[in-house]
Amino acid sequence: MTTLSTLAISLHILSAVLWVGGMFFAHQVLRPVAVQQFEPPQRLRLWSQVFTRFFPWVWLSIALLLVTGYWMVFKLFGGMAAVGLHVHIMQGLGWLMVLLYMHLYFAPFRRLKEAVVTEQWPEAGKRLNQIRLIVGINLSLGLIVIAVAAGGRYL
Repeated sequence: MTTLSTLAISLHILSAVLWVGGMFFAHQVLRPVAVQQFEPPQRLRLWSQVFTRFFPWVWLSIALLLVTGYWMVFKLFGGMAAVGLHVHIMQGLGWLMVLLYMHLYFAPFRRLKEAVVTEQWPEAGKRLNQIRLIVGINLSLGLIVIAVAAGGRYL
């Protein structure tokens, strides 16, 4: 394996870990604590700021996942016809995750930020709930992708 191949697979895995791990932390750890510790205005401000810091990392992760994934498929594995079913499953679920994230970012997240700035707490709460649902779906998909990546070639 070449240095470039090692770099590609490392960046690919690290990007997936960052995105999926971040979703797991936010959804399963931070959210329940925030609900217990903060009143809605404080909690909504917290989430707006947390997402503002996390989402650039998600964009970077997505870019690296796409670039490294397709580079490996076409440069290392001989193209789409040569890869196993597990790679096609990863690709399909990965694109679904990207589309869900893009919707989350450009619709509910944008509206959450606007509602927090204007202190429209019921609207902000509604948008945060939408984000929570989408993150829950994407987290589930991400865990499936990781399982497929780790063991898919043995199916």
